[in-house]
Amino acid sequence: MNRARLHRSELAVPGTNMRAMQKAPTLGADVVFLDLEDAVAPDDKEQARANVIEALGASDWSRCAVSVRVNGLDTHWCYRDIVDVVEARGEMLETVLVPKVGSPSDVEFVATLLDQIEQAKGWEPGRIGIHILIETAAGMADVEAISRARPDRLEAMVFGVADYAASVQARTTNIGGANPDYAVLTDPGPQTGAREIHWGDQWHFGISRMVAACRAQGLRPIDGPFGDYEDAEGFRSAARRAGALGCEGKWAIHPSQIELANEAFTPGEAEVDRARRILQAMEEGAEQGKGAVSLDGRLIDAASIRMAENLMRKVEQMRAR
Repeated sequence: MNRARLHRSELAVPGTNMRAMQKAPTLGADVVFLDLEDAVAPDDKEQARANVIEALGASDWSRCAVSVRVNGLDTHWCYRDIVDVVEARGEMLETVLVPKVGSPSDVEFVATLLDQIEQAKGWEPGRIGIHILIETAAGMADVEAISRARPDRLEAMVFGVADYAASVQARTTNIGGANPDYAVLTDPGPQTGAREIHWGDQWHFGISRMVAACRAQGLRPIDGPFGDYEDAEGFRSAARRAGALGCEGKWAIHPSQIELANEAFTPGEAEVDRARRILQAMEEGAEQGKGAVSLDGRLIDAASIRMAENLMRKVEQMRAR
């Protein structure tokens, strides 16, 4: 299984929109997922499934990784989504995206279906990966155990902010953005008595916990949607926050967000140059038998070297992409 995929941008495309599915491979997203879940009304589920099968066979998907978001395991559509789509077009799919995962057994269920389909079709075992949404209180409470389920298939986790907010009964004003109610007041100033408002990040804990669980098991953590697709600066801010916490990509619910996500999760020239210089200094120090290496007056420690190596691996993937 290819664990070296880029996930800077994951474009959501409704399974009911044939025109959007035809255009999706050309829009520049690293990943496109064709959606059978939240973007599809109950009466349209079966038609959307047929549409996705048709779209996967009709377009050239070589310019992006392709996934399909199936319906939740608590619905009667889920098993048929997996069986019908994977049996018909599994050779086109890199992953299956599973919503509302609440326990390791949810991953096991999907993995077992994929095991059997691959065996029946004579495909390479484990060729189709799984990436999942952590978007419920149950999923977040068990995220560490979930991250250890089926390491032969599980590749990535996505923080699904909207359903997570509903699950924990959070009071929020928009999907994935800042909340003016999540703030504190400073004490009154000594001169005027004025108080300042310090906003916080309502989703810091959830994203950070998911990121730690992912990184402990070699999975890729991805931030979910930002609802206001007309607010480019808000999206950039949310993406930069996710990157600072360790995520390596973000959903795009509108094509206009693809470039923003790719930009946010692509290292800048100065960052790449410093990483390259750190690795060069490390090599030169090793050749000279030095136990400690410095760059620009600062000691380079093992953590700095690991971060530089991680960044350069990503840069090589992006160049190949």
